Amino acid sequence: MLRFPRSLSSSSFIPTQLTLSRSLRQLNARSSSRCHPKSDNDDNIHRREDNQGAPLHLYKSKGQHILTNPRVLDSIVRKSHIKPTDTVLEIGPGTGNLTLRLLQAARKVVAVEIDKRMVETLHKRVAEKGFEDQLTVICKDALKTKFPQFDLVVANIPYGISSPLVAKLVYGDKPFRSATLLLQKEFARRLLANPGDSEFNRLAVNVKLVADVEFVMDVSKRDFVPCPKVDSSVVIIRPKAEIPDVNLDEWSAFTRTCFGKKNKTLGATFKGKRKVLELLRLSRTTCSTESANNGDNYDCSNNTAADDDDEEVDSDEVDCYSSSCSETQMSVFKDKIIGVLKSGGFEAKRPSKLCNKELLHLLALFNQAGIYFHDQSKPRVRDADNIELAAAFSS
Repeated sequence: MLRFPRSLSSSSFIPTQLTLSRSLRQLNARSSSRCHPKSDNDDNIHRREDNQGAPLHLYKSKGQHILTNPRVLDSIVRKSHIKPTDTVLEIGPGTGNLTLRLLQAARKVVAVEIDKRMVETLHKRVAEKGFEDQLTVICKDALKTKFPQFDLVVANIPYGISSPLVAKLVYGDKPFRSATLLLQKEFARRLLANPGDSEFNRLAVNVKLVADVEFVMDVSKRDFVPCPKVDSSVVIIRPKAEIPDVNLDEWSAFTRTCFGKKNKTLGATFKGKRKVLELLRLSRTTCSTESANNGDNYDCSNNTAADDDDEEVDSDEVDCYSSSCSETQMSVFKDKIIGVLKSGGFEAKRPSKLCNKELLHLLALFNQAGIYFHDQSKPRVRDADNIELAAAFSS
């Protein structure tokens, strides 16, 4: 039977589907490539005897990549500035390498893990260290479960849910101080992008409406088992103390329109016949509702509400509505749209180069002119922990 030296303690991760010998070769290769001596504090392979069954299998398709570099793990905890009184939310704890460090720094850790095998391993490792009273595990899908109260988020997020999960956090109803997240490097760059950057996108616009994003460090793919295809980055997201007073449904629909073709001029985007018809229908519906509420008589026959403000209007619906509108009506409304763009100096500008302050100003100009992007007649009651909210602001 193969015996480990005493320095290879059980305080580390559980081996994956790799064989024991292959795991050891990888571990040695990583140590050599980093050119630093191993210490007793390094995370190593958790011993599992042959008669205890096969190693825990990790699924790359589910984003199950265990971070094994102790220096990176320690740095993440240090950069998070955890207080002894804090409750930390960890999403996707895996086998607990980061969890054990969080438990040493915080009063309590709430871990959300969908894989029951991971939960079993996590409970066992935490119990061995005597932290079981500080840990609460929620075995559910993080996108579909309602989070309890927490002070901080510290997590190595599965790449596949990064976008909706970030949106769920920043637009959720649970106030928190900061979120330190390990993300795919490419996704982190999109999140950090500013107007004029090639990566600037709708996700960055919507996140930065309510939060500030700070780059912390890059993490090599060699620091994970199994090794992913890409490198990662750590960012810290801090919710803003004050956010703009804007209708979020309207903002979501507006940014979707603008960033559908982010490098196209706004004049070109809004001159299209289909876009003019879509906005005319939404704006008439909104005006009809406001007039009805005020007791006014307004003719809005054949106007129907959009099923979903965040989706493109169905082409058949637009064609049907087109038949009820005269060329004169469309021409007048189109001139109104272009007039708004010209009045603010936006006609020749591109969304990819506009900051949030400019986008908010443009939206306000449209609304003041009676032009709307969301069906105001049926305001949607949103659950801040619902995946639909996250998808609306992240796609």
